[in-house]
Amino acid sequence: MARLPGPLLPAALLLLAAAAAPAPGRPCGPAGLSQDTVLGRLGANVTLTCQDEGLANVTVSWKMEKWGTVAAVVGGHDRWLAEGNTLLLWQLRYEDSGRYSCYVGGRPLRSLRLLVEEPPEIPRVSCYRRSHDKDVLCEWPLQAKPSPGTRAMLWVKQRFAAENATEQRCRYFSKARKFVCRVKVPPGADDTKPLVVSTCVSNGAGGLAGEDRIITLSSVLKPDPPLNVTVEALEKAPQQLRVNWSYPLSWDPRFYWLRFQVRYRPEPAETFTEVEQVMTTWLDIRDAWRGTRHVVQVRAQEEFGHGAWSEWSQEAVGTPWTDPRDLTSEMGPFSSQFPMEDGTYGVTLPPELFGEDAADGAGGAVMEASAHSVASPYAFLVAGGSLLLGIALFVGIMVRYKQTWRTGGQRGAKQEGEAQHVLVPLGPPSPPLSETPLLSPPGPLAPGALHVTNLDYFFSEQ
Repeated sequence: MARLPGPLLPAALLLLAAAAAPAPGRPCGPAGLSQDTVLGRLGANVTLTCQDEGLANVTVSWKMEKWGTVAAVVGGHDRWLAEGNTLLLWQLRYEDSGRYSCYVGGRPLRSLRLLVEEPPEIPRVSCYRRSHDKDVLCEWPLQAKPSPGTRAMLWVKQRFAAENATEQRCRYFSKARKFVCRVKVPPGADDTKPLVVSTCVSNGAGGLAGEDRIITLSSVLKPDPPLNVTVEALEKAPQQLRVNWSYPLSWDPRFYWLRFQVRYRPEPAETFTEVEQVMTTWLDIRDAWRGTRHVVQVRAQEEFGHGAWSEWSQEAVGTPWTDPRDLTSEMGPFSSQFPMEDGTYGVTLPPELFGEDAADGAGGAVMEASAHSVASPYAFLVAGGSLLLGIALFVGIMVRYKQTWRTGGQRGAKQEGEAQHVLVPLGPPSPPLSETPLLSPPGPLAPGALHVTNLDYFFSEQ
């Protein structure tokens, strides 16, 4: 045998491995059906024949055996009809599978095995590893439940290696509706060496191979979701929340760590805010909405980014801290909430929300039971103090204005009197209007005295 050059050897080994593995979508594994087996599809009709010739004018009876015991004697079944030497079965079910025997006068003539199965689905396998010290799990989902006789196999071998592949039997989980295969990882295995994973699913109706997957032990790391996620309010921090969680039980943090990603949203919103590269098992959210409940989830990945992220954890909810004084002010005289007998609060709704029903009632309707509104005493104290202060200020302004008015009046009167004295003539009196005075002049006055007539006095008074 000629020896291949060194550079061509890996390529030749790869071709051999590809030729040994079943091609995706192609038949794999023998069907293993015997000559006396009749294959029926689920929901189809099938006819079983006792003998082709020589059974004219005889009565043929049929019996069905299942797991070594006689399960039923074929007679007047609603889906079975024995006519001549044939047995017709309508709308096959999985439970119709078994061995059917025909008899003439108690003597068995023929036995046929009926197998009700559906061809398998093409496996589309994906592999993951929950931790560095765990085995690899490979699985693929199914759209429909497989036939009872379906068998799934998985082969694993190192890429470019001439060693034989390791065969693993896969198990079907009905609740999850998927096949799961466990690949044993020997201690000290190299996480960087590529492995080739091949799958095959077969039953009596046929067999199909899945597409080969090339993986490494480090690339298939996928931790379980974090556990015990809690959301707590921080004292006197109305916009902050503290999120705590713990490592999954399948991951040992003494040897390898995880990094985490946290996402959160207030309940009215639909979009999450994400925080990445969290190396601790807690996080403080500093932009939470006041008084609003938030939904929080956490997922994990290997600390150096190997493998995939885990699934998101279960949702945890929490509400930021609220100042009790804010609650008191909200329940003040202007609030639409009313205390109920059970400690809760009803809400007064506007009448337009009730349509025509509001016309029958008087004003708004109170949900649950009506009660007296709670008025805070501090509101009355503030209102009363403000009113007294306004009254005192008004009285002071009025008193001050009255004093100023009185002072201005006296000053005006004084100036007016001075002006009257200025109007008194100091010089000699003006000549009389007539030669004959109206009144006789008074008696002689002292020298230098003023002579004031009645007319002059009259004008001076004016």
